[in-house]
Amino acid sequence: MNRERAAWGFVAPALVALTAFFFLPIVAALLLSFTDFDLYALADLGNLRFVGLDNYLTLLRTPLFWKALGNTVEFVALGVPLSIATSLGAALLINSKLARFKGLFRTVFFAPVVTTLVAVAVIWRYLFNTQYGLINWALGAVGLGPVDWLGDPHWAMPAIVLFAVWKNFGYNMIILLAGLQTIPDELYEAARIDGAGPLAQFRHVTLPALAPVMLVVSILTMAAYFQLFAEPYVMTQGGPVESTTSILYLMFVQGFQFWNLGFATAVAFVLFAILFVLTLVQLRVVRRWSDR
Repeated sequence: MNRERAAWGFVAPALVALTAFFFLPIVAALLLSFTDFDLYALADLGNLRFVGLDNYLTLLRTPLFWKALGNTVEFVALGVPLSIATSLGAALLINSKLARFKGLFRTVFFAPVVTTLVAVAVIWRYLFNTQYGLINWALGAVGLGPVDWLGDPHWAMPAIVLFAVWKNFGYNMIILLAGLQTIPDELYEAARIDGAGPLAQFRHVTLPALAPVMLVVSILTMAAYFQLFAEPYVMTQGGPVESTTSILYLMFVQGFQFWNLGFATAVAFVLFAILFVLTLVQLRVVRRWSDR
């Protein structure tokens, strides 16, 4: 009994901090989503009214929400596989026995992750510039015409995807590299004795051994990419013609430009519900795949 009390005593400060700074704000935000909390209520709580599910019903009837959801899904569908593939490729190259200067390449690949987003976004805006951008210069060198990367609704989202993948792939690379370094060399030696080539080793040894790590990476990457905000905010301001407006950007506009804080909170909880369902689906798919 004394040991149990001592254990609760050790975890009590952490539980109090989690309750005060995590669970209570979530509950308060959930209650806020059922009200018409706006600038007038912010000035005087007497103007606050309970509206029930009106914010959620209004959200579902708002065309811009479905546009933002479609843009976010497009960003996730393009960015998550590309980011994981790039991270895995970089991790495999660094983990190779033939690679030299591994510490240098780890630093170089991880550097964009810790670089200030606004600073690198300014550089990428110059790279994507229609008239004197380096990317269009490279296209012109191979005989292709210039592309209005950030001004064309068809190309703005792919441009942001490329920028986001470059900015973030180093984080997953470190996780995957750690997973690769835990795979015993004996497995590869046994595969080589059985006549397996590099591709067969990658398919039958590397990928199964990395499955738990890949699950973590895919969940983290999907959750991060669904929270798309900083890239369109800095580079396109949600344009052109709302082609890069994401769910989180919509929440920002409603909450901090129009001061519809109750409605903005409802947007946040809809995003949370989408992420929760998709995470459960991923866990179930991986569990079925691992049971085969």
